[in-house]
Amino acid sequence: MIYSTKEKTHESVDIAEQEVKMHEILLYNDEVHTFDFVIDSLIEACEHSLEQAEQCTYLVHYKGKCAVKTGDYEELKPRCTLLLQRGLSAEIV
Repeated sequence: MIYSTKEKTHESVDIAEQEVKMHEILLYNDEVHTFDFVIDSLIEACEHSLEQAEQCTYLVHYKGKCAVKTGDYEELKPRCTLLLQRGLSAEIV
C-alpha cells in the first residue's frame, strides 16, 4: 500500500497522541480557603508564577473549577497530593 506524506504524518501524530496521554489537575472552588492561601498553594505545588497562580485562583472562584496543571499522570500525582494535603479540592482527570 502506498501512503502519501500527509497520511504518514497524520498516522505518526495519532500514534504519538496515544503514547502520551495528557492529564490535568482540576482545582475546585470552596468557601474555606483565602485567595492568598490558594495562590501560595499553586506556586508551591504546581510551580506557577505569581501571575499564573492569581489567574487560576480567580478562574476557580468565578467558574467553580480550573485546570491548573497539565502533564503526565506520574508527574501530576505528587502535585495533586500536595494540594489535597493542604485541604484544597483537586483531582486528576
